[in-house]
Amino acid sequence: MLILGIDTATDQVGCALGDHDGVLAQQHLRAPRRHAEALAPQIRSLCRQAEVPLSKVGAVAVDIGPGLFTGLRVGFTTAITLASALEVPMVGITSLDLLAHAAHLTDRMIVAAVAARRGEVFAALYRPVPGGVQQTMAPAVLRPEELASELLALGEDCLLVGDGAVRHREVFAEADHLRFGGPELAHPSAAVLVGLAHARAVREEFVAPRELAPLYLRAPDAQKFKAPTP
Repeated sequence: MLILGIDTATDQVGCALGDHDGVLAQQHLRAPRRHAEALAPQIRSLCRQAEVPLSKVGAVAVDIGPGLFTGLRVGFTTAITLASALEVPMVGITSLDLLAHAAHLTDRMIVAAVAARRGEVFAALYRPVPGGVQQTMAPAVLRPEELASELLALGEDCLLVGDGAVRHREVFAEADHLRFGGPELAHPSAAVLVGLAHARAVREEFVAPRELAPLYLRAPDAQKFKAPTP
């Protein structure tokens, strides 16, 4: 099954095409506040790069957030429109899951942090496990100082990934047990999205377009930080 992945949760616009043989093509572009202008041409370019018509897509995967409201709305609307027009099912995966899975080869606790407005971050914690990661803290909205304090109290070696960690690097930099991921881990990857979506497709874990909802996580709805499970 050919899967189209769309990721617009941050200031990077990404899309990828892949099937059981892996990712056929991917494109990522930094496009702050230009998600709507960038996404449609990028999808057309992606199909040309992969030499595959859009009509061959068998499922559409989308990053459901949390992330920037405008970017999420653009990606989510585009994904649902395409899935409905093609009459194919969908897979939704969170931006934090995408960041964590991209870093799963570490032996450290993974802290996925996406930049939010109001000087906050959307964050979740994960433990690496064979073949992937296990979430140990549900997505929450936190001030960087709050997250740094909780990580200090946790006392575990951690790897910070995501543009939230990059933007507030100085808040975390003084803790010896915290390390930062490289540039390739600063944004969710559409290629990782396609890979995770394909695994779900094999298990037929699809949703209809009308059943998928974005994760617009804001402070009134956020969960308080909970210590990771052992």
